Amino acid sequence: MSMRTIRVRVNGVERAGEAEPRRLLSDFLRDDLGLTGTHVGCEHGVCGACTVLLDGDPVRSCLMFAVQADGAGIDTVEGLAPDANALHPLQEKFQERHGLQCGFCTPGILLTARALLREHPAPDETEIRKWISGNLCRCTGYRNIVTAIREAAEEMSDGQADPPALRQD
Repeated sequence: MSMRTIRVRVNGVERAGEAEPRRLLSDFLRDDLGLTGTHVGCEHGVCGACTVLLDGDPVRSCLMFAVQADGAGIDTVEGLAPDANALHPLQEKFQERHGLQCGFCTPGILLTARALLREHPAPDETEIRKWISGNLCRCTGYRNIVTAIREAAEEMSDGQADPPALRQD
């Protein structure tokens, strides 16, 4: 099968790579670009561990071909924090409120929550639960995750805007 050149802006950085048309976006991000924060769980789009933001919208990278993302902007968990010495408010609250245990689902939930807070800066518990309903967590029972997202929303509405995703490491 012939290779295709894929050009994407990942976490604010222009990237390019070669991939077969059937290569999944999750594999392209992890294996070709070295961004292993995008986790692959079920490989059927059910668990949400592979969620990334494509032009600001949450997508399951295990259900999308890399060639479909050509020319798009992609945010991964590696770009969530504003720099190497700071955490995004969502990450801070997940840490403070014990919103993670094993951490496998966390990147997908964080990116889903980021999309939620951009669209709805002050969500209530029902809205938070609705948005993260496609992200499965086997460890926490969601209470601490919901609390962390709600508190991050409150903190961000108190003048701390969403830091841009510009990091790549």
